[in-house]
Amino acid sequence: MNSKERIYATLAGESVDHVAVTPIFMAWAANFIGRMYRDYYLDGDVLVDAQLAVTRAFGIDQISAISDPWREAAAYGMEFEYPEEGVGKPADILLKGEDDLAKFKGVDLLKAKRTKQRIESVRRMAKEIGDTHSVLGWVEGPFAEYADLRGVEAALFDLIDKPAFFKEAAEAIIDNEIKFAIAQVKAGADMIGVGDAAASLISPNQYKEFVLPLEQKLFDAIHEAGGAVKLHICGNVSNHVVFMAESGADIIDLDWMVPIARTRELLGPDITLCGNFDPVTVLLQSTPEEIAEAARACMKAGGERFILMPGCEVPPATPEENIRAFCPCDGCLICEELKCCK
Repeated sequence: MNSKERIYATLAGESVDHVAVTPIFMAWAANFIGRMYRDYYLDGDVLVDAQLAVTRAFGIDQISAISDPWREAAAYGMEFEYPEEGVGKPADILLKGEDDLAKFKGVDLLKAKRTKQRIESVRRMAKEIGDTHSVLGWVEGPFAEYADLRGVEAALFDLIDKPAFFKEAAEAIIDNEIKFAIAQVKAGADMIGVGDAAASLISPNQYKEFVLPLEQKLFDAIHEAGGAVKLHICGNVSNHVVFMAESGADIIDLDWMVPIARTRELLGPDITLCGNFDPVTVLLQSTPEEIAEAARACMKAGGERFILMPGCEVPPATPEENIRAFCPCDGCLICEELKCCK
């Protein structure tokens, strides 16, 4: 069974040779090949080289085009300062009021440098290992992108004070995200990751009212184009997961503070969960043996439709032996315990 088959067998509830593993590598991957994080997200070739390196080195099952939260925002015209080892710092917000909506609506996301770059990165990944590995494209979710363009604080208040403004802007956002996602599917991504981190900051009812319909529209379009969907909302979404399950996502990522066992009980056996030990206190700061124990606990709680990863991105300073403790490579601690690799 190859990596791609393993992931899609998991989604179908079929037996697999071992649990699929899909860590989120960004800055760590860049450093692994001797490059800075800034190189990784601004240079599509560096991104692909880094992703290929970690995918092959650690036997993981999915290669990812994830990079940073600002790719679409830059395409809309936001300007950034890009430090060597951190995400971009915006010079100013883009959506300051009603007067900005017309200009904002006229943007063609697919004509911008950074969005075109991701599409080409996906194309190269698919050509290199798309036959054996799942290729994960990536787009920002509707509330995350709105918060990027509007500012997080203003975005939160808009759901209360200016819901019509949010809805008008968000419809334009989601139409562009659909085009961006479909372009990645056409380039060879079999799955699209959707990062909607800011949605963890709103109430479950606000999520259901304002964000869920937009995510459903996006996910339906991705499915129609032939792609699967992975929904990633950083933070504590313990009270959101019931609504997230209504989004149509094929995989729901759970950050480390969301209990897997409770989520499985709430959602039942038919949805694929992915997660979720703490990337800092466990992966970065613990011993390989402790990491393997945490990974085994996640696997036990997750049930049959489960994919293993830390709750969020692998921290840049994580020792390599800590990653090898849970990745299904020869001699990894999980395999020694469960004898799961064939």
